[in-house]
Amino acid sequence: MDVVIIGAGQAAAQLAASLRQDGFAGSICMIGDEPYLPYQRPPLSKKFLRECGSPESLFLRPAGFWHDHEIQLVIGTAAGKVDIKQRRVSLRDGREIDYRTLVFAIGTRARALRLPGIDLGNVFSLRKTDDVRQLRPALDAARRIAIIGGGYIGLEVAAAMRAEGREVTVLEAQDRVMARVTGEEVSAFFDRTHRQRGVDIRLRTQLVAIEKQTNGLTVRDSAATGISADVILVATGARANDELAALAGLACEDGILVNELAATSAPDVYAIGDCARFPSRRYGCRLRLECVQHAIDHAKAAAAAIRGEGAPYDPVPWFWSDQYELKFQIAGVMAGHDAVEMIGDLASTQFSVEYRRNGRLIAVDAVNNARAYMMGRRRIAEETDFGPRDS
Repeated sequence: MDVVIIGAGQAAAQLAASLRQDGFAGSICMIGDEPYLPYQRPPLSKKFLRECGSPESLFLRPAGFWHDHEIQLVIGTAAGKVDIKQRRVSLRDGREIDYRTLVFAIGTRARALRLPGIDLGNVFSLRKTDDVRQLRPALDAARRIAIIGGGYIGLEVAAAMRAEGREVTVLEAQDRVMARVTGEEVSAFFDRTHRQRGVDIRLRTQLVAIEKQTNGLTVRDSAATGISADVILVATGARANDELAALAGLACEDGILVNELAATSAPDVYAIGDCARFPSRRYGCRLRLECVQHAIDHAKAAAAAIRGEGAPYDPVPWFWSDQYELKFQIAGVMAGHDAVEMIGDLASTQFSVEYRRNGRLIAVDAVNNARAYMMGRRRIAEETDFGPRDS
């Protein structure tokens, strides 16, 4: 096989499509561990969770697209071993596939939470289609929802559950919600918004156990406080699926390390999307991004590199989150900022926040302000140089 892609998500699908659209005539095979065609994941905590439609509603392309473009799909089984020297992928169902070029596009999984009772019934995570298909019926029968984690997914689900009239408690270990992705002003805004909508947010919460009770579940914290719930969602972030690559001898560090052309430490082996950590001269560090646009753009960059036409990949990252009627959009990476400027009024629910380092714009948060977000992305690209990060 000319190109074998381990993974069948957004990045994998874009890579295969880009290769074909740009004239690559060799054979392509995509390996996915889920029994579904490549699909989009952002709706899992948004529209798909609310409506729990058919898996087909999430598909990136119809089945005919893959057939017509001669892209072989091997789905419902996972890769169990990669032999870099023999250029061979061994599947867990016993099949073996040889390759000339290999691409890891295996994404992330829910970060494991070591907590007694985490395996009890009605305790869920939310990363895959089947997670929603199991979670939704439990939610339909539930009145009280406890969400462990106050990041994007946790707050998006909290908003969806409050819209359905359910009681929601968010348990966050840090001292503010979305602390990893935004600044204090925006965290405070969303904290206040959720509390006004009836969400019980508990910060600096250290959990010790989940216990089964006759009338549901109880989450116990270090202060011996019990939070009762019918359903518990664990939304404590994700970690890169890099174990398979590490076992194959590739350099990994919370993600598969790649260069500016998406190439790994092994010849003719690439890694793209959420599972890859790439060098950003723009931000002076290695980044691992979990967002749709990065998956798409990184795949396109890798496709060009495989064809021998690669160019350094160094994007202005962007993300978004839908909570209630609020559209929260982020451009850039705020880590390392030394100045913050608020533009607009938080009370108006339409504002933006700019983050600078040494006078240069490095990130913008925008709430219900698409223009500020789009202009921010453009200005970040113009103002960030491509040298080492300032000390």
